[in-house]
Amino acid sequence: MGPRQSSVEILVNPTFWSGRRVLLTGHTGFKGSWLTLWLRSLGAEVTGYSSTAFSTEPNLFTLAGVAADCLDMRGDIADSEPLRQAFKESRPEIVFHLAAQPLVRESYRNPKETWRVNVMGTLELLQACQACDSVRSMVIITTDKVYENAERGLPFIEEEPLGGYDPYSSSKAASEILCASWRRSFLSEASGFPTGLAKSFAKGLATARAGNVIGGGDFAADRLVPDLVRANVSQRNAVLRYPEAVRPWQHVLEPLAGYLTLAEHLFGNAVDFSQAFNFGPPESDVRPVSEIADAVCASLGAAWDHEKTPQAHEAGVLRLNSGLAKKLLSWSPRLRFEEMLRWTCGWYQGWQRGEDLRALTLDQIRRYQTLTPV
Repeated sequence: MGPRQSSVEILVNPTFWSGRRVLLTGHTGFKGSWLTLWLRSLGAEVTGYSSTAFSTEPNLFTLAGVAADCLDMRGDIADSEPLRQAFKESRPEIVFHLAAQPLVRESYRNPKETWRVNVMGTLELLQACQACDSVRSMVIITTDKVYENAERGLPFIEEEPLGGYDPYSSSKAASEILCASWRRSFLSEASGFPTGLAKSFAKGLATARAGNVIGGGDFAADRLVPDLVRANVSQRNAVLRYPEAVRPWQHVLEPLAGYLTLAEHLFGNAVDFSQAFNFGPPESDVRPVSEIADAVCASLGAAWDHEKTPQAHEAGVLRLNSGLAKKLLSWSPRLRFEEMLRWTCGWYQGWQRGEDLRALTLDQIRRYQTLTPV
């Protein structure tokens, strides 16, 4: 059965985004490249701010020619001077903060850098937003791993305690606490600050916690689908650390749609939408790693083995309750499990065949916007 199409229901409002000034940190990454392309297709004026080095080679930013869709600025997210300059030049109305050290295993290898980028980088970003009077809406991207996971197997809701076992998860939980503190301290009229800071009360600040995303153009190390793709290319078996682990799988466009919707709501109503939101798949798409691996291998022709040596701790089960996003934002997933896999594997097959990856990526964005909710 093919994807469900609707000729009238459009997910993201192009009228709102047309001409809107947007600053996007981490624009050269996997999610950031998809979001930059989507924003530009909506008519937004996008400024991207990322580190000078690409996190992977190859990468979607280069393969899809994303530099043509934004003012491409580079600098350390935790360095205040170049970051403030980016705000000064772009005068953004909306800010998406995706810049991060996003890998659990890398955080074990380099915890200090993980905390520096993920926590101090977020602090510098918030200070730059506070100093820029054009900013109205801030969406800070964290992760489903911010919760204190007692392995009960139940879906997390936004009010549950934050924690995080590994340096990556705990640094993202810390950035959530930072954002909550920032809202209370500087963006609320109850903060008690002088009236001279009243203009800051109009700024909306929300955090977004997404599930495990897959999709074309992800080439990061120690991620399931990229590892399987590399195994296929090199004609070897991928090695899976935790094939029995259960995760909330979703296509990258699902949470990105949530981020766009959240930013739009924040822009019009900072008070009611300045909070944390989960963006996860339907419960039926919470599956073990092995099931995703088997499906991808069947499509791409790869194979996998189970790593038998002891590995660093990772959560056994993660589930998200997205009821708040559905209630307040009218956001719902639009790709079923089989469609998510078909779109993802189709992208990598196009890459292997030498297809126009910019056109392929933009086509998936266009098609996604016409789908009806699952």
